[in-house]
Amino acid sequence: MIGTLQGVVLDCPEPLGLARFYAGLLGGEVDRADPRWSLDDDWSTLHLASGVVLAFQRATDHRPPRWPDPAHPQQFHLDVGVADLDVGHARVVALGARPLDVDGARGWNVYADPAGHPFCLVRE
Repeated sequence: MIGTLQGVVLDCPEPLGLARFYAGLLGGEVDRADPRWSLDDDWSTLHLASGVVLAFQRATDHRPPRWPDPAHPQQFHLDVGVADLDVGHARVVALGARPLDVDGARGWNVYADPAGHPFCLVRE
């Protein structure tokens, strides 16, 4: 095991509005203070009773998915918590991940899985 799932992040045009939608659907607390994320106009979270966190990230040119049209694919990424970004980096690259945006100084790095889906390693 390299890390633990911290949350699922969905791209959207209005993060707070979508967080409130999912709160209505699933319950939970919108934009609860959490040291793992900073909240602003471009980022909202929903902490569920189960411990799962959904996060909503502004995508300025958001094109909604059209199921099952592959020209408009689903848009999300996983945040995986790791104790050490350097160790996590080496291990995910060895598994076949491709670095997309790596800057350990900020506390998170972006990778693509072997099929091209983005995911982040986030310092715990």
